[in-house]
Amino acid sequence: MSRAALLVLADGRFPAGGHAHSGGAEAAVRAGRIDGAGSLEDFCRGRLHTVGLVSGALAAAAALGADPGALDAAADARTPSPALRGAARRLGRQLMRAARVAWPAGELDALAREFPKGVHQPVVLGVVARVAGLGALDAAYCAAYESVSGPATATVRLLGLDPFDATGVLARLAPELDGVADRAVEAARRVADEGVDVLPAASAPLLEVGAEWHAGWSVRLFAS
Repeated sequence: MSRAALLVLADGRFPAGGHAHSGGAEAAVRAGRIDGAGSLEDFCRGRLHTVGLVSGALAAAAALGADPGALDAAADARTPSPALRGAARRLGRQLMRAARVAWPAGELDALAREFPKGVHQPVVLGVVARVAGLGALDAAYCAAYESVSGPATATVRLLGLDPFDATGVLARLAPELDGVADRAVEAARRVADEGVDVLPAASAPLLEVGAEWHAGWSVRLFAS
């Protein structure tokens, strides 16, 4: 295990394209559901226990060697919004580009050839984690943390929120993030014997609806 590789992969400055996405925060701000640190924390908590859990389990399963095609189909089934499915694949392609430079590997090259239109980002994340010498729990942590750090960072730009307050939100969510990562790995370990249907399918309907609304805007700060 390389904890240094984990830091590189989880770093918000890793050029995987996440900075261009708000994780639904832009639509939530416009709708008035995020208006400060308190409502941001509520939003991130909901996202952590839905998107974060599902993404963490997908990433952990990929890190454990589950079939990426089956995981990608499972991600599709858990993402009703076409806008979010498109965003997940764009992020997957960008992560793949960065990872193939950072950790060159035949497995990544083969995955890119097999799925030229991209794979859902958490699935790519799990494969990259394994190539980088990381484990399933590391992959789950990366995915779960991304599910809340993206909206927190975006809200600083969208609302002019104090960055200290946004970071405080992430710090307060840390114990819950630990639990989500553990649950994600527990589910992922069952995939080898029981198939991808055992993975969590926690839903966040407002995120799906907001993504479709956001996709129709002519002017927006973030891609999703």
